[in-house]
This record gives sequence, structure tokens and C-alpha cells, in this order.
Amino acid sequence: MYLTSFVHREDLFHIAERWFCGQPESNDALRLTEILISDGFVLGETLGALADSMLGAIHDQLPRKKHIYLKGELRDALCAGNEEMTPRVEELIRMYRKNPDYYYREAPINGVLCFGGDDRLLGVYRIKRPRRIAEKANRKIATWIFHLVQGQAREMALQRAAEAGVPLEYLLSPEDVMTREFVEAEEYVARSFSEGHIQFDRDSLAIHDVGGMKVIAGQGKLAQLEKLLSADPRIRIIEKETYLGPYQATNLILDVLWDADQVCRRYEATRGWERYRNRGIPEERLRREFDSLLAGGHPSIFVEVILSTYPETVESELGNCIHEKRIVAQRENRLYKGNISMNVEFLLEYLFAVGFSPCVKVDRLPIKLWGRYLPDTLSHQIRTLYDRGGYELFY
Repeated sequence: MYLTSFVHREDLFHIAERWFCGQPESNDALRLTEILISDGFVLGETLGALADSMLGAIHDQLPRKKHIYLKGELRDALCAGNEEMTPRVEELIRMYRKNPDYYYREAPINGVLCFGGDDRLLGVYRIKRPRRIAEKANRKIATWIFHLVQGQAREMALQRAAEAGVPLEYLLSPEDVMTREFVEAEEYVARSFSEGHIQFDRDSLAIHDVGGMKVIAGQGKLAQLEKLLSADPRIRIIEKETYLGPYQATNLILDVLWDADQVCRRYEATRGWERYRNRGIPEERLRREFDSLLAGGHPSIFVEVILSTYPETVESELGNCIHEKRIVAQRENRLYKGNISMNVEFLLEYLFAVGFSPCVKVDRLPIKLWGRYLPDTLSHQIRTLYDRGGYELFY
């Protein structure tokens, strides 16, 4: 799990690497908490400054901002209208207003809406929630592990082919034999994790969109903005992808230099330490030592920016390409659904839960890649981090 939107991504990567091998160190929980506090603040402030810069440049005004916590707030803001109203947009808005609860209104989001002087929605930025990060990291890691398992199963098949004296392509393998070999290969890979023999591929496990922004404007202003981003010395465009089909937009991955002095000033001005009470670190330390938490961080972070027109944004939130339906499809269409895959997601979600909880010391990991667990195990262990235990009818 290599989260390029975090300034201490190397530290986080090595903690995750140790946890996947069941080898936590005594200060990992505290370090996780420090990283999620410092890096979360840096990411939020950098996104806010980037929104001011981009939207100010194409609209000649700084946006008014509103923090939101539910997707319904975003969808309501979109339905307020725009100068680019089309028959399709009007139809989608009419359908939404007829039955808003059908549109995942209660889905949580950690986001900020950006409005113009006429209260028109100009954009939105957000930081992915830990559950979504865990899911995305799991898809990447599970695909990587699946190829490891496939490779080991192929080695077993090659050995059978050699014993039979035929090339692999002529080897006839009964389905039960292939199933057994795949299970044995999975057990071999799991054992390699437990013995610490797995070498992690940082590039294959990189996630660039923990911090993201969508800019809503006409095609002319979007083209103008892309030129401005290309010319900005603080920004490097490292990826560009154009979506075509039922939903059209331009997706950019930016490598953005962040301003440590500005971040520290904002932390002081907003009394940032008050956000992180009950996280296991004394408030006095958070107030006085924030700059030390930033030490050793990478000078730039990766941010996803989507350039979209108003009709296309409405399509993505209310139409055929509604985001939550894509999430459900991703969950259902995983390439690999074995025990290791489920354990990866459980372990990553637990990792984030530790960093957000009052617990700054973990003596053991309740989830290991080579074990078998139910979702109840994860929920119970997360409640334990908050000293809540279980919900039992009988004692």
C-alpha cells in the first residue's frame, strides 16, 4: 500500500509491509496515528489551496467553501442548476427529486463544495475515507497476490507435465486437480508472508487518488485550466486519461509541491490540534510539536483532478455512471476472492482504525493473511480499540 497523496508514504508503506507479514513493531500504532494526523492535514490544506488557485484562475474569484459529510449534500447542490442545462440534465434532476433516497444520499463523504458568487457549484474536493482506501488497496494487492498464486500453480503444473513427459500445453488436468493445486499455491504464498519472504512491489501497489478534486466548468475554461496547470512550476502532470462513452471527462494525476510554512500557519490559525483530540496523543504535544510531525515528509504529493462539464458531472452523480454503482460493481467483479484477499482488506481497515483510535500501542495483530476470519472479527477488534467490546445479549 503506497499512498502517494501522503507525505510520509514510505513510512506507511513499511508499516503495512510488516503488518502483512505479521511482524508489527512496538511503535507502529503511534507512528500510524502521527502519519494520519500530519499527512491528513497536509493533504486537506493542499487540496484547499489548489482549489483556490485553480478555480480563482478560471473564474476570477475565490470560491466559497462548505464542508460536507453525505453525498446527498453534493447531489442537492448539483440540482440547484447551472448555465449548461440540457434536457438530459433536467430529466435526471427531476428523477432525483422524485425519489432522492434511491441515489445513495446517506453515503458518507469527507468533502468540500466550492461555490461561485452566484452560489453555482464550481467544484468539489475530497479525501477518500479509510474504508475506500482499504478497498482500493485490496484490489491492487489482491491482483498482485493472484498473479503470485497463479505463478506458483503454474510451477506445480509444470512439474506434473515433466513427470508425465509431455509439454505443459498438452497436459490434461482434471478440474479437481487444478482446484487443489490452486489452493495449495495459495497456502504456499500465505506461508511466504508468514515467513517474511515476500518482496513487495511498490509500483504495483501505488494509489494516486487518495486526495481528489473535480472542477466543473465549460469546455473553454477547462482547456484554459489544463494549460495553466501545465505551466505552473509547482505542479507536474504525470498522468492524463480521457474518459469517453456514457460519461466523459479528463482525469489528471498531479504531482503538487506543498508549502510547509503555509500548512503550519494554517494549523495554528485554525487550531488544528483540536481536530485530533481522543487520538491517543496529548493535546499539548499536538499543539506544540506539529512541525516535528511533518519532518521527513516528501516535498510533494499526488492529487487526482477531474475536469468535467456540468452535464457530465450530473451524469456521473445521478445518471448511468453514478459513482456508488461503480463501487458495487468493483466489489462484485474482483479477480481474486480467496482468503488472502479478504484478509488484506480486513487488515488494511484495521490498520486505519488503529491510526484513528485512541489506541497508540498494539501488542498483536488480530488478523493475519494466512488465517481465516469473519467480518464480525474485524468489527469486534475495531470496537475493542475504543474499549467498547462487543454487543452481547447474555454475559
